[in-house]
This record gives sequence, structure tokens and C-alpha cells, in this order.
Amino acid sequence: MKIIRNDRYIKRNNRIGQFASLLGLLILAIGFAISIRSLATFETAKPLEIKWDAIGLNLSLDQQQQTTISMLALLIGFILSQVGIFFGNRFSRRPRPDELLDAALKGLDDRYAIFHYTMPVSHVLIGPSGIWLLLPRHQSGKIVYEKKRWRQKGGGPIQAYLRFFAQEGLGRPDLEFETETAALTRYLKNKLPDFEIPEIQKALVITNERTEIIADDAPILTVPAKKLKEIIRKAGKGKGLPPAKLEALKAVLPQP
Repeated sequence: MKIIRNDRYIKRNNRIGQFASLLGLLILAIGFAISIRSLATFETAKPLEIKWDAIGLNLSLDQQQQTTISMLALLIGFILSQVGIFFGNRFSRRPRPDELLDAALKGLDDRYAIFHYTMPVSHVLIGPSGIWLLLPRHQSGKIVYEKKRWRQKGGGPIQAYLRFFAQEGLGRPDLEFETETAALTRYLKNKLPDFEIPEIQKALVITNERTEIIADDAPILTVPAKKLKEIIRKAGKGKGLPPAKLEALKAVLPQP
């Protein structure tokens, strides 16, 4: 299997995630320090004096101003930390989602090519089995499909805490696939105006080996990473994508 990856994009977003995380922690620390100081001097109502002679800064904050600033700092710090988590899960944590997909599909022959961050969508596999949009998720616990939604369950209070503060949520895979399918279709039509775009297959890939999946009724294939290659191979034994169309498609896509 050929792997085409946008390393520059990955490195840039890795830096964005690290910067957002560090800045978020710094702002959270400032907000926490101001709130502690405000509580400690609540009875005396002593103002907070902030001086920085190098830039001519000289502020005196009363209790109300201290409370407002601390709340804003905590909110901004939390938002930045969530941005850091979003980018960190995709571009900093090793192995990254793209690397986990590569490992899961290792062994497919060179008729297959997987593209990471080189098109308007994140992960696309193209080969004899057709065009596959892959959406990796690393959530732990239990992934179930019920009441027309994917949900993450289990893990107790510790897992609930991590989901809120340290992990990205499962989100709405159906809406993500809808958006990515439309974007990929437009991209391919621009590249090959006369090309009949085959049906784009979709798979929600759970890369955490310990996660339990209960989603047989899901409208989109929800599968552990270790079973993905087998499913792709079986799909290639059906109608699949004719060799001539496959080569025409590969010719206009990003090259290694």
C-alpha cells in the first residue's frame, strides 16, 4: 500500500496544538491565582496592584474587577486547552491517527493508496475496493449506536472526568461523513469532470483495541481497526473499482 502524507500540515498543526495547550495552561494559572487572591482579601476588599515599569503598566483592580478578570481568564484558558486537546489528539499523540490507520491496513498491495491530509478530507483510501472515507476515533470504554446517535459509555467517574477535560468527544460522525463526502465529491469532479464518481464508502474506525463496539444497527460501518483490512479486501472481491478507472483516478491525485 502506498502512503501519501502531508507532513508539513501535520508539523504545523502539531505546533498549533502545543502552543494552544501551553497558552491555555498559563492563562488558567493566572485566572486561578487572581481568584485565590480575590477570595483571600474579600473581607478587607484590598485592591490588586499590578505594576510593570518596563511597559509603564500600573493597574489597581477592585474585587469586582478581579472576579471578572479571573472568570474570563478561566474561560479563555479552558477554551484554549480544548483547542490544544483537539490538535494534540490528531497531530501530537503518537502513534497519530494516520499512523494507526497505516498499521491497520499494512499488507494491502500497491494497488491501494491511502492519503492523509492531502485533500479536502483527512483520510482517504483508494484501491480495487473503491473509495473509502476513514474516520478514526480513539475513545475508550464502550461505543454504542442508539437512538440514531453514536455514544461513548462506560469507564466510571474517572473516564467521565477525562472525557470532559482531557479527551475529545466522539462527536457526530454522521455529520462529519456527510460534510467530507460532499467535499471529496467536489474535489474529484474538479479533477476529473467527465469521471463518474463511484459510491464513496465510509468507515468509522475505532483505533483503541480495548474499546467495546455495539453498533450493528449503525448506518455507517463502525469497526475496530484490526478488522478494517479484512473488510476492505472483501469489498475488493465484489464489484469494486475497475483497473482503468482506478488508474485514471490515481493519476490526478497527490503523488508521494
